[in-house]
Amino acid sequence: MTKKLFVKTYGCQMNVHDGERMAELLAGQGYEQTDRAEEADMVLLNTCHIREKAAEKVYSDIGRLKPLRAAKPDLRIAVAGCVAQAEGAEIIARAPSVDLVVGPQSYQNLPELLARVDRGEKVVETEFPAEDKFARLPGRKTRAPAAFLTVQEGCDKFCAFCVVPYTRGAEVSRPLARVLDEARTLVAQGVREVTLLGQNVNAWHGAEGGLAALVRELARVEGLDRIRYTTSHPNDMDDALIAAHGEEPKLMPFLHLPVQSGSDRILKAMNRKHRAADYLALVQRLRAARPDLLLSSDFITGFPGETEEDFDATLALVEEVRFGMAYSFAYSPRPGTPAAERTPVDPDVAHDRLLRLQALITRQQREAQESMVDRVLPVLFEKPGRQAGQMTGKSEHLMAVSVTAPETLRGEIVPVRITAALTNSLSGELAA
Repeated sequence: MTKKLFVKTYGCQMNVHDGERMAELLAGQGYEQTDRAEEADMVLLNTCHIREKAAEKVYSDIGRLKPLRAAKPDLRIAVAGCVAQAEGAEIIARAPSVDLVVGPQSYQNLPELLARVDRGEKVVETEFPAEDKFARLPGRKTRAPAAFLTVQEGCDKFCAFCVVPYTRGAEVSRPLARVLDEARTLVAQGVREVTLLGQNVNAWHGAEGGLAALVRELARVEGLDRIRYTTSHPNDMDDALIAAHGEEPKLMPFLHLPVQSGSDRILKAMNRKHRAADYLALVQRLRAARPDLLLSSDFITGFPGETEEDFDATLALVEEVRFGMAYSFAYSPRPGTPAAERTPVDPDVAHDRLLRLQALITRQQREAQESMVDRVLPVLFEKPGRQAGQMTGKSEHLMAVSVTAPETLRGEIVPVRITAALTNSLSGELAA
């Protein structure tokens, strides 16, 4: 008898991919995904620990499941991801309705862990096993023309605000041969574009030559037309990777390159190990290699010790770089990180700076989108649009594009003339 699985994923693209892999793994145990928790025989909360009060949000969601558990005593509730790693047994102590807590480096063991749950155990698995977890996961199955492909996990940078080194562990790279095998499997199922994932993806060292060598090897895979990667660190953007942006046409002209602040004083306090000038020089080199490169970034306002002068330096950096988009947040302390012990900036001041930064970034994003109007862009169509008769897809610059087009174009890369820039997307028409 088929069982129903409901997965709720919080946070980053790595978490989204982990959620997909856990669903694939549980499909082999007879679980079929549902988008309604009310139908589920198992609820899996795949959590993120980056933002403020992340754990409390998870406990709130667990609380909302109590009526379901009362109506279905056999309902299984599992908490996975970074909150699971950070909180461990505390989750079951605070929320006895939870049956299973599993960290992001142990979810390959889900079948065995669920068997223990079925025997009446409350299970907590938050170890960092030495084994390659990907070797234990089932083969990829997808119908989508674009897919994530994990190549690296963990981080050794220890930024003062970040929990990733504690919840994901040290940097580990998957071997080149295994990455290529998985890429070929995806292409055989119709994938045209892959996004290489890692907490610090450009630190990948699964073969000589680093991420640039991996990109060039993937570019030789017949049928794979587009390559992206995220998230990168400025200090690991080497000469070979910069050159690949200019020399490898399958590497898309979009790069997420987090900087966090434009103030050298704050960057030092964050333990970023680069200066604003280093970042600007890197951007200049990247754009020299690929002039049409669109950049996105991450920013934190109100980091402990940030002054108005420091914030002005961030605004100046944004003005100079001109980002196509960015993710920005007011600082929130993460327990166990060095910055959490420091004197905070007034929350109202941090929020005001966030609004000012977002206004600037929104203007730049709008300008980037408007620059695409009247251009013909290759669009990879991925799924039907919200309106009947529409298809949506992504441009080379990762902009969402909606077009009146038949569903038979799904999975095809088609030239589209852009006719309008909307709030967060583009609209267009099929080019003759």
